[in-house]
Amino acid sequence: MKARDAMRMSDEVPMPLDIRLMNITSVLLMLVFGLVLVSALLWWVVRHPVFALSAISVQGDVRHNNAVTLRANVVPRLRGGFFSVDLMQARATFENVPWVRQALVRREFPNRLSVELEEHQPAAFWGNEADSRLLNKQGEVFSANFGELDDENLPRLSGPDSESAQVLQMYEVLKPELAKLQFQIKGLELTARGSWRAELKSGAQIELGRGTSNEVLARVERMTLTLAQVTQRYGRQTQALEAADLRHVNGYALRLRGVSTLTSTTTR
Repeated sequence: MKARDAMRMSDEVPMPLDIRLMNITSVLLMLVFGLVLVSALLWWVVRHPVFALSAISVQGDVRHNNAVTLRANVVPRLRGGFFSVDLMQARATFENVPWVRQALVRREFPNRLSVELEEHQPAAFWGNEADSRLLNKQGEVFSANFGELDDENLPRLSGPDSESAQVLQMYEVLKPELAKLQFQIKGLELTARGSWRAELKSGAQIELGRGTSNEVLARVERMTLTLAQVTQRYGRQTQALEAADLRHVNGYALRLRGVSTLTSTTTR
């Protein structure tokens, strides 16, 4: 019995400190060696020529930028290989190309990039005539060469850049209402004071006043419902309109071609 107790006590003798430290050191050294080996392998893979970018496929809307031109303008600006290239930086580089609104960049193993592009769809000229900027269908301002436009008969909208989407929305609201009188909007401006002003292709100027799209539309509807009656009183057609001021509370003021007086009419 005493012999067994002695054996049990000998089994429970703790391992010497120096041996435990040696074991811990050995494990740490093996871990460090493993990390160094993995890092070296990853470095070799990243730098290996087989993973160097060799091709970029371009898909999507490329009406104003063909694939050859895009690769020529973008590839020299890219840094790194398949694993190390910064996709966000690559995306920004593509989106800096004229006409490109959005770019989606993906890796294609082992050495290719796939790019899908969305171009700006112009809806209007933006700003003054000396400014080579356009407004897309999302109400975003962008710069482009006017000589590349498919449609040069775009309206000219203007206002603070921060309100470009609002200006486009107002144009889209007013366009069908004015079309009821065969009027086409040539230009629409949101002034610095927050007032709206429209120019028709006939040359007529319309002061629309302040307010939301619903408030401005209500004033325009008041004019479109009664303008034909007013112009007929003076033997004129609606196309004789030279100017209109819709900022009056209960009516509007007109200037008609060939009529020398200002006429105000009240909506019934």
